[in-house]
Amino acid sequence: MRHKRSGYKLKRDVGARNSLLKGLVTSVIEQERIVTTVPKAKAIKPLVDKMITLGKRDTLHARRQAAAFLETPASVKKLFDKLGTRFGQRNGGYTRIVRLGNRKGDGAEQAMIELVGSELVKRAAERAKRREEKLNAIRQGTEEGEAPEE
Repeated sequence: MRHKRSGYKLKRDVGARNSLLKGLVTSVIEQERIVTTVPKAKAIKPLVDKMITLGKRDTLHARRQAAAFLETPASVKKLFDKLGTRFGQRNGGYTRIVRLGNRKGDGAEQAMIELVGSELVKRAAERAKRREEKLNAIRQGTEEGEAPEE
């Protein structure tokens, strides 16, 4: 029995499991959304939450702890510059797991793990881009409309 044994083994030895988890957490922080299997998503959820909590703290010690776990300096920078400030007022619950169905090849159940609010950020960016395109089209239309009159 596994009394008081927390965590997921994921059918890997310790080194392979740690490398896998570090890579997945780094990917979630960099891309804000990844598709993986349900057990892997459940395994990395508390780790991503811990990293975002470190990002909210924003001390030298927290930066060094995050840099020791995450694989790329870009992910550490994004964690402290963007994600720490975005989740500053939120007390936990930074990630969401959405089940997507079974994978075609081996039938493994797929899940998408994403940061809460990432869809709002992407929608806002898309909306701002469309708004800018409309304004540019209007400006070009008025410039073209004024040119023949002169």
